[in-house]
Amino acid sequence: MNRRMPRICSCFLLCSVLLRPSLAQAADRLYVMYTARVMSQAYPWIAQETGLFKKYDLNIPLVFVTPGAPAVATILSGDSEISHQGAAGLTRAFIQGNRDIVFIGGVKNILTHSIVAKSDIKNPENLRGKRIGVSRIGSNPHYFAVQALRHYGIGERDVSYIQTGGAPETLAALVARGIDAAVLTVPTDVQALQLGYHYVIYGPDLHIAYAALTFNTRRSIIAKRSAVIGRFMRAIAEAAKIMHVDREMTYRVLQKYLRVDDRKLLEASYNVEIKALEPKLALKLDGLQSTLDEIAPTDPRAKNVKPQEMTDTRYLDEMEKSGFFDQLWGDKK
Repeated sequence: MNRRMPRICSCFLLCSVLLRPSLAQAADRLYVMYTARVMSQAYPWIAQETGLFKKYDLNIPLVFVTPGAPAVATILSGDSEISHQGAAGLTRAFIQGNRDIVFIGGVKNILTHSIVAKSDIKNPENLRGKRIGVSRIGSNPHYFAVQALRHYGIGERDVSYIQTGGAPETLAALVARGIDAAVLTVPTDVQALQLGYHYVIYGPDLHIAYAALTFNTRRSIIAKRSAVIGRFMRAIAEAAKIMHVDREMTYRVLQKYLRVDDRKLLEASYNVEIKALEPKLALKLDGLQSTLDEIAPTDPRAKNVKPQEMTDTRYLDEMEKSGFFDQLWGDKK
């Protein structure tokens, strides 16, 4: 019996060595990108910071990619497996023939941007001939500006759009007088107000339907990694619950990612933005239809595409039918 003991120990040690790598590799890696440092993009940040991705055995590198063409290229090339961005650029690619693109969840189905400017620009009419800063041509801020100005009878050729790269950069360009007005959302618009700028157009009042922020991937990725994406969506659903009911945790995460320590600024921004965020990740077809309608004048193929063709709601449906949402929210929603 004593002679067999060394063999047993050796076998045990060998099994431990062989099993160790598999345990270390238990978490599935999923590459996810986000496209703006704004409050509405906080769901993945909250999931990361509160350990929800780990809870669902996920290793998620969150990578920032500037919106518009760079973000669209990143998801289409496969450099990212899931993206957190507005629908416009991806819808255009879908219309042009890339039917691999698919929207799997929604975060924001209306636009809440605003246009802020210095005091001598008192109303929308004063924006004619002015330089308006947006993150990228084709991005949500650009789309909002086009729609909002059209509401006041101002066409795209009546102003000049200047690309800045992101919300902080847009505000910096406004302060440096590189632009005359800026398209911003919370909390950056509130920061602009604190610096003495004012709203020329307050976007939330316009209620512009638009798929402003979605979770999207490619059908080919779903075919290979459906279970992994399903766990990701559950983690995001739990993060959405935290953002809607736990202000203190949300503020801590926002302070880190937005680098904003002003409590009053965070509260003012949160009170505006939370009303526009989907608690159960709903994808609203009227928001996607708005993107198609915007593209149709320059690409008639958009008229032949229905919003349903661009969506896959299997993960939302599963969370609803399984009772996951009911268990998560109880009687809160």
